[in-house]
Amino acid sequence: MAATSRVRMWRSYFESSVLLQQALDDRFRATSDLTLFEYNLLLLLSEAPDGRLRMGDLAHAMVFSSSRLSYQIGVLEKRGLVCRERDAGDARVIHACLTDAGRDAFDSSSRSHLTAVRELFLDDLSAEDVVTLDAVFGRLKARLREPTLE
Repeated sequence: MAATSRVRMWRSYFESSVLLQQALDDRFRATSDLTLFEYNLLLLLSEAPDGRLRMGDLAHAMVFSSSRLSYQIGVLEKRGLVCRERDAGDARVIHACLTDAGRDAFDSSSRSHLTAVRELFLDDLSAEDVVTLDAVFGRLKARLREPTLE
């Protein structure tokens, strides 16, 4: 593959991913009281057993620093959408927990989120595109999640 093709592909990927996230966030803010990142955080908690995750695990899943996650949890906590609880077996561990209000906010936002993802992304992809992108991004995500060796 020629270097210019790689550069063009990289720029297309980079610019389109930024534009897509911005368009999704704009659409999401217009149709709900959540940002795209807040929705993703609530999604992860809604999928977790008992609606709770260790803060470190949640930060890893969100690709957030611990301080950024702590700030974001604080914002959602003030709105009553999540709470923090100490682990019963290890007081050093703190869990982020989805509240009933958080589950309601997530549930009411899910339809508009799925519609936006469909309209802004999925509708432009063929079945083959979906398979290819799933393979490429699945492989990339797995490699980038691997611990780095020094």
